[in-house]
Amino acid sequence: MTGGHDTTAGPDHAAPAPAPGTGPAPAAGSASGPGPAPTPAPASRPGPALAPPAGRRAGPANLAFVESPVQLLNVLEWADHAGRPDLLLVVLSPTDPMSRGQLRRMAQLARDEGVAVRWQEARGGRGALPRALRDLVPVLVRAERVIVGDPFSRYVQLLLTLFGPRALTVVDDGTATMEFAAQLARGERLVRWHRRGARGVRELALAPVTALARRRLAPGRDRAVEIFTALPVEAPDGATVTANRFAWTRARFGPPRLTRGADLVGTSLAETGVVDPDRYAGAVAALAGAHGATRYLAHRREGVAKLHRIAVETGLEIVRPDLPLELIARRGPIGRTVLSFPSTVVHTLPAALAGSGVTITVCGIAPEWLRETASPRAQGFLAGVAESARSVHGLSLTGA
Repeated sequence: MTGGHDTTAGPDHAAPAPAPGTGPAPAAGSASGPGPAPTPAPASRPGPALAPPAGRRAGPANLAFVESPVQLLNVLEWADHAGRPDLLLVVLSPTDPMSRGQLRRMAQLARDEGVAVRWQEARGGRGALPRALRDLVPVLVRAERVIVGDPFSRYVQLLLTLFGPRALTVVDDGTATMEFAAQLARGERLVRWHRRGARGVRELALAPVTALARRRLAPGRDRAVEIFTALPVEAPDGATVTANRFAWTRARFGPPRLTRGADLVGTSLAETGVVDPDRYAGAVAALAGAHGATRYLAHRREGVAKLHRIAVETGLEIVRPDLPLELIARRGPIGRTVLSFPSTVVHTLPAALAGSGVTITVCGIAPEWLRETASPRAQGFLAGVAESARSVHGLSLTGA
């Protein structure tokens, strides 16, 4: 991947990450150590030269905005697939420490691949939003293509109202990609699948922003739209879908060392108000007992109290990954069996772990686990994620 400058800075800047492939040291209490040495990164390939549009100054032809570690990983996968084009990657930093830590490590991997990275303190503190917008508009108006990971993000939507790119790519940041493609195809307003009820005051105030952003996210005569995804989605009219096979991840990491036990992948469904916490804890205990799981690979949004409860009640070793799960699994060690609730990983891990010998099993979400506040669409959406993993990847399904 080509690149140049590196403009990262921040008060919580982590110590320099080790060379890619060895992976950073695991967090305290983590069983996730570095696995076998990765295969060397493939040689850089020159990307297509894109001339800047008339009337714009020369600048990065491709501009990516990422807000999570998984988004950043998938931008690296897109860049590898696209022939390593000229790219500036802007990290719109979140506030929670776990996300920031993973993003710092992923940003280092991107720099080691030759990608220009810019860390933008986009949240928190008075004046952060207008200051970030003032800083980002100049690079936004020079870009030929914009790559985003979360089309539902208010931050991304606000940026898109300022300028409409000629080409737009959406990469995965979870199962929301499936909902985005469906809503775009149906011409609906963009709403996250787990949201419930009528719009509040904030949503009504931002409705004009969302409406304009939706038009900027849609294909048209003057705009090409690509969805780069590992998920089974159908292309909306005028858009293209490009399959993410995790080729960069497989070339850069692994193959992993396999352990004899099973690993259970955690989820933030309780944190987002979809699943009852008590039901979730009971399901984790039942699955661990039935499948002989020994480790619980926590989602970065899971809280300390919840994870402590799971550890005490189940005896599972809690692992807090310091990189996206696709990289942790590919780096190893990883269980010969991986259990996961319906989430993006039931589609990404089969690609990232192809040929490794790992068996992935999907654990269904029973209707009685859902909270009263969960969206009416939640059960059908989660069931669809599980069923599509079975039909597309041949994964087996199990219940707690």
